[in-house]
Amino acid sequence: MAWTRDDLAGDPHRSRDKAERVQRMFGAIAPSYDLNNRLHAFGRDQAWRRRVVKLLKVGSGDRVLDVACGTGDLSEAAALAGADAVLGIDFTPEMLEIARVKAARLKCNAPEYRQGDATALELPDGAFDVAMIAFGIRNVSDPAAAVGEFARVLVPGGRLGILEFSEPRNPVLRWFNSFYTRRIMPLTATLIARDRSGAYRYLPRSIQTFLSPEELSSLLGKHGFEIERQVPLTFGTCTATIARRCD
Repeated sequence: MAWTRDDLAGDPHRSRDKAERVQRMFGAIAPSYDLNNRLHAFGRDQAWRRRVVKLLKVGSGDRVLDVACGTGDLSEAAALAGADAVLGIDFTPEMLEIARVKAARLKCNAPEYRQGDATALELPDGAFDVAMIAFGIRNVSDPAAAVGEFARVLVPGGRLGILEFSEPRNPVLRWFNSFYTRRIMPLTATLIARDRSGAYRYLPRSIQTFLSPEELSSLLGKHGFEIERQVPLTFGTCTATIARRCD
C-alpha cells in the first residue's frame, strides 16, 4: 500500500518518500487509469486537455514537452494539434507502457515517451517551445524544482501550461464537488481499479492540501514566468494556468 489512512490524515505533500509512494500508486492503478478518468470526470478530462493545447496555441513548428504525461492523453492532443515533435516524460514505467501502445495507433506524428523525473529533467537547456503538465504538478516531490526545470528547458518566451484540479468559488458547487471527490469517487474508483494502494484516497487529499491557483501563479512568477491567463474549467473544478517564460 502506498498511502494509509494515517498517512493521509496529514499533508501527503510533506512525506519524505512522496516520490516513491506516488510511483507505486500509479503503477498499481495504470491498467484502469484511463477508464477511471473518463468515468469520474464525466468524459470532460479529454476536453480539458484539448483546451490547454488550444490555449497554448500548439501547432506547426512547436517542440512540445509533456511532463508527468501518464498514459499520454495530453501528449496525443498536442500531436494531433500539429506539433512538430512531442516528448512525454513520466516517473512510472507502467503508465508509459500504456502510452506507447496508444501512440502506435496514431496516424499523425506520434509522441515519443521516456521515463524521467520532473524535478531533474535529463534534457538540454532551451530545447522546447512549449511545456505542459496535466494533473501532475501536485504529485511531484518538489513543485518548485519542477517549475525551475520547465523554465530551464524552454526557449526564452516559451509557453507553459499547467492543468490542475481546483475548488469552485461558488459555495454550493464547492460543497457538491467536495462531497463527490471525497466521498463518492474514492469508493467507486477504488472498486473499478481493485486498488489497494490508497490512490483514490490520496487524490482528494492531495488536491485539498495543494497550492491554490493564486499560490501556483506566485510560484511561477518566482521562477521567471509571466502569467498570461488562468482559466477555470467546468465550474472551477480544475484550472488551466498559461504562462510564458520571460526573456
